[in-house]
Amino acid sequence: MSHSVSRRKFAQSVVAGIGLPMILPKELNAGQSPNDKLTFACIGMGGQMRGYLIPELNKLDQTVVAICDVDQQQLDSVLQVNELKQAKTYRDYRELLDKESGVDGVIIATPDHWHVPICEAALKAGKHVYCEKPLAHSVAECRTLEKLALSHPKLATQTGNQGCSTEGFRRSFEVIQSGLLGNITEVHVWHPAHSWPNGVDRPATSDPIPEGLDWNFWLGTAPDRPYNKDIYHPGKWRGWYDFGGGSLADFCCHGFQLAFRALELDAPTRIEATGNDLGHESFATRCTVTFEFAAKGKRGPVKLIFYSGDQNLPPMEVTQGPVGTTGCLVVGSEGTLSAGLWNTDCNVRLKGAKEFRGADQPEIARIPKTQPRIDTEVLKWDPAKAAKGERPRWSKVNNSHMFEWVLACAGDAKTYSPFEIGARITEVGMLGVLALRMQKTILWDAENRRATGLPEADAIIDPKPSTNAYSPR
Repeated sequence: MSHSVSRRKFAQSVVAGIGLPMILPKELNAGQSPNDKLTFACIGMGGQMRGYLIPELNKLDQTVVAICDVDQQQLDSVLQVNELKQAKTYRDYRELLDKESGVDGVIIATPDHWHVPICEAALKAGKHVYCEKPLAHSVAECRTLEKLALSHPKLATQTGNQGCSTEGFRRSFEVIQSGLLGNITEVHVWHPAHSWPNGVDRPATSDPIPEGLDWNFWLGTAPDRPYNKDIYHPGKWRGWYDFGGGSLADFCCHGFQLAFRALELDAPTRIEATGNDLGHESFATRCTVTFEFAAKGKRGPVKLIFYSGDQNLPPMEVTQGPVGTTGCLVVGSEGTLSAGLWNTDCNVRLKGAKEFRGADQPEIARIPKTQPRIDTEVLKWDPAKAAKGERPRWSKVNNSHMFEWVLACAGDAKTYSPFEIGARITEVGMLGVLALRMQKTILWDAENRRATGLPEADAIIDPKPSTNAYSPR
């Protein structure tokens, strides 16, 4: 981008290209042009980082200058990638933040129990932060992260729930808010069982810690436990409550976000959970969790029902036919919207219709577009390159969640899923996990952050670090 074009004018031109409003910060901070490379550090080099996040950065032609993991084998495997061979490696994120003080942003894809400590350190170091979902590992951490984000308004944060950056999500949002579906009373979200440990307790045995893995650092503030091969690391940690929260914690930021945002939900008032194999250290093999939200404004009360486990699906009177293994249905008095688990779809079955139809049906086509879009064609515009007949590097990008964050890091846009929003969606999921672990109905007092009449729930709402555990500074 030509530096003779003001950053505010550039951002406004993006939106003007499609005639839509863009939410802009009051003061767009000075920074690099999105046609200049920014520099990033990546922390947590497992499958999500290698399989999705770094490839997204590569599409944007950005530079990863440092990577960090407590497992040397993870680092070694990542360094085989051409784009990362020159990156500096670290085993301790604190050392990375100290020595790589010039990086623009930090991307975090560690196990859940490490998200907030590293986010906090990165934000306090003045870095833009992208963090994988779920953002936090407890209700208290959700509140902590929301406050941190709000106290650093000049730093761009993005929750790793990429579905909200799609046209389908933003069109579905507009359909719900238009009133086309009538009075919305229920939302159904379902997800199958995973290969993570479910419905079991930790094994009594132990295995030798692999060479290069700092097991104590990996455990962090979680309670001590011996290492077991193929039980926790890599990847299987998601099923264990000490490190993750099963399919509910893992997918709440995807499946819940459309309803939470479009219906302007607050914290639920009542959470009830039933299922099979509850009461273990790992997530249930099968469960149904019902969240009740109070009426607000012109909207009546809403129930959000989450189903997990093989063949645990919404009732046929809701689906009115066979459905896939994952999904999200927003049910109103005049129609039902099918959004898909990642909330990327916009298919509507109006009252009296036999089937769902896409967003091109006339009733939807005439609904105004109110949500901001990123017009990638306009963002490719660069006078200097255009004069030479060159096609700018943004040509590889199409509605990218990472793209939106990189633009925000450069100061040319605002993210759609900042931590202050992502933390509130995550809190809903954490309350569902609380109900499953307590095996009791939760009457939630959001203002005082407590489960009414259940003081024993406090240890899960705000868990204290293990006295023998690694302590983040």
